[in-house]
Amino acid sequence: MQLGIVGLGRMGGNIARRLMRGGHRMVVHDRDRQAVETLVKEGANGAHDLGALVGKLEKPRAVWVMLPAGEPTEQTIAQLADLLDADDVIIDGGNTFYKDDMRRAAELGTRNLHYIDVGTSGGVWGLERGYCMMIGGEKAVVDRLDPLFATLAPGVGDIPRTRGRQGPAERAEQGYIHAGPAGAGHYVKMIHNGIEYGLMQAYAEGFDLLKSKGSDALPAEQRFDLNLAEIAEVWRRGSVVTSWLLDLTADALVADPQLGGYSGSVADSGEGRWTIDAAVEQAVPVPVLSSALFARFRSRQQQGTYADRMLSAMRFGFGGHVEKNAE
Repeated sequence: MQLGIVGLGRMGGNIARRLMRGGHRMVVHDRDRQAVETLVKEGANGAHDLGALVGKLEKPRAVWVMLPAGEPTEQTIAQLADLLDADDVIIDGGNTFYKDDMRRAAELGTRNLHYIDVGTSGGVWGLERGYCMMIGGEKAVVDRLDPLFATLAPGVGDIPRTRGRQGPAERAEQGYIHAGPAGAGHYVKMIHNGIEYGLMQAYAEGFDLLKSKGSDALPAEQRFDLNLAEIAEVWRRGSVVTSWLLDLTADALVADPQLGGYSGSVADSGEGRWTIDAAVEQAVPVPVLSSALFARFRSRQQQGTYADRMLSAMRFGFGGHVEKNAE
């Protein structure tokens, strides 16, 4: 299939690459001309502006917007809406607030344009591992674009099949789902990221507790000089707490057990706040998720703890998020 992509950052560029590896044809645009030229050398068709991108796409067109949530995405979608024709599709693969998706879908629908929201997880590893995708929008349009999603998804891989599942592997087993109407994809991704906050905080606090067992603040006879890298490694192998986040933690601890290259000033990118807002709106208690978010607020106001540095290390590991170096 042919697809236009706007935004060739950490994820957008690799989404284009993975699709090209799968035989799809890419038309790409970014304000950074070097990013465009790099993809052109790898086989994409470059466009110097949105008008040129639309002009190079065959009808019915599909354009994937992979930009920061908020104004950059909002403005780009508005510009594309003026350039596209009836039955064309705009896909937002960024971390957009799900209610904005619902509004955009309704607005674009009055112009006979389709809108698909794709909650995309995979970070900087997506090119090789594939992207887990939670998709919202009209079923017929999602089905039309299925070859693209199937190429981007991780596939079944070597993960054992869930007991009780029978027959051919469905989308969920391939690593992507059609979650529901417009907004449903980003709603599911929002909750995914809220859970991610809680999991990361649990690992960070646990390893902080392990490290502090060797503190001079304890009586000598109460101290343990624990090897955190070895503990992370053994937990990766057969433990109930094993996960990709633990894999990334083990990588960071082998490289530097003190995590001295991280400031521990841990940013939150919005989805955690939206998750808590949704919990309040829906009257659902989420004490772990809210505590994890508040811990990030605290980390930016006070000197970072070892737990905070571990959060920074994990965020860098999966998403390439760079914190300020410790002084």
